[in-house]
Amino acid sequence: MSDLDRTRAVWRQIAEVIVARIDDGTYPAGSRVPSVVELSTEFQVAASTAQKVMAHLKAEGLVRSEVGLGTFVADR
Repeated sequence: MSDLDRTRAVWRQIAEVIVARIDDGTYPAGSRVPSVVELSTEFQVAASTAQKVMAHLKAEGLVRSEVGLGTFVADR
């Protein structure tokens, strides 16, 4: 998926895609979301960009991390 608008912050656009997937049930509560490596591969961005997406989603309370297990959609 490389149809990102390069005139806007790429990490924000990716975050919007992940939030939309959470909202539409693609990633239901409790399910694992893609890792930083998986996100960087899917969206063809640097790992640091994918890391920024995850940090934002965590700060918003949308996802939670479990050491050694991955990142999951938070219960709302």
